[in-house]
Amino acid sequence: MTAPVLVSGSAGSAGSAGSAGSAGPSGATRLRALLGISLGYFMVLLDTTVLAVAEPDLASSLDSSTAGLEWAVTGYSVAFGALLLSAGAAADRYGAHRAFRFGIAAFGAGSLLSAFAPDIWTLVLLRAVLGVAAAACVPASMALITRLYPEPAERARAVAVWAAVSGCAMAFGPLVGGVLVDLAGWRAVFLVNVPLAVLVLGLVAGRAVYGPRGERRIDWWAQLAACATLALFTDALIALGDSEWIQVSWAGIGAVAACLAFVRRERRSPAPVLQPAVLRARGMGAVLLAGAAVNFAMLSVLFLLPLLLQGELGLSPTAAGLAFLPMTLPPGFNPLLTGRIVAKVGPRKPVLGGLVLLAVGCAAFAVAVLLGTPYPLLAVGLSAAGFGVSFALPALVTAVVTTAPEGIAGAAGGLLNAVRQVGATVGVAVTGAFVGGGDGELAVALLLPAAVCALSAVLVRRSRAAA
Repeated sequence: MTAPVLVSGSAGSAGSAGSAGSAGPSGATRLRALLGISLGYFMVLLDTTVLAVAEPDLASSLDSSTAGLEWAVTGYSVAFGALLLSAGAAADRYGAHRAFRFGIAAFGAGSLLSAFAPDIWTLVLLRAVLGVAAAACVPASMALITRLYPEPAERARAVAVWAAVSGCAMAFGPLVGGVLVDLAGWRAVFLVNVPLAVLVLGLVAGRAVYGPRGERRIDWWAQLAACATLALFTDALIALGDSEWIQVSWAGIGAVAACLAFVRRERRSPAPVLQPAVLRARGMGAVLLAGAAVNFAMLSVLFLLPLLLQGELGLSPTAAGLAFLPMTLPPGFNPLLTGRIVAKVGPRKPVLGGLVLLAVGCAAFAVAVLLGTPYPLLAVGLSAAGFGVSFALPALVTAVVTTAPEGIAGAAGGLLNAVRQVGATVGVAVTGAFVGGGDGELAVALLLPAAVCALSAVLVRRSRAAA
């Protein structure tokens, strides 16, 4: 969802393979492939932001409860976040080009089926399929770029193009979603992915986009246990918001059992999902928590504010999409500035600044709700949140790379991606419990991500991981 993360689980191995190879494809061929890879990630990110302004129409059309709407959002991030832990390994094992093309094709097909979902729970299932497809695409995309551009200077320029193209999804997602919903309803939000997927597959066709098979092992039983843990934990949180105590109990017990099975499997596995060396790295916990906090805040805002803008203020979907521009535009250009700042002073200050801005933005939303939701105050909060994300996320990538032990930065980057999606899932599940409870409860819901970001800033400040 948000600004691109530039480290993947398989980037390192792909890079070494690419640099060792012979003369690569022509510049025009590589540029075409780069555009296709970038548009693929653009599509994955667009599916996160474009759905935001479609929530009221979707809920009305499918007669969905708040819990169903929460699952329509989190079903995607649950599958995406859990499978990112092994997606890089799958790209290494089966070839990054195969993983990427499979993910794009599945994403297009899943989007087409989602557009014709007859009820909310069918849509939730299909959203989970889209999450699986997205997880296949993201680590493979960076591995393919690394192989296409083995020279560091060329690779840096290619990554900048990739980041700029995919970052536009954040900038224009809510606006595009609003226009589509106004023109044809929420189903058009999914239909737009189908021609995009076809275009991407055409651009990445051919032998230039290639990643060799490897011998890396994948423990699918551990991966299944990780998915079950996150899904059941999310279900317990959503049920808790609806005071469904029996469901809370069963889902909670299931989550604990799945977590224990995951831990037991990890201890015995020859190919653990979580690299122990990454988890033991000094200060890594603070960095990962910061990544989770950023997505906790962003997805909470993208879930709650469209309901507020279209429900209480009566804005059309297009107007609501336009209202989000102060938040969604900064991630389209500010990461370039963040990169220069990180090069000068290191990642800690941009991470701290980004977390503080996010906390201030979410606090401004809460105050705006209590004051009758004046848009100028909302715009201030949106702008602070947008700049906060665009400062924090690129700096967090650098912090992960510098904190991780030598040789496993790719695994650490994959873990950061996964933790961010977990933060997004928990954010929607927790704050969604306050929907429909009046302005006071909505203000509390918006203060929660502010508190999470503030706490994370304190922990990063005390840590030496991002120095």
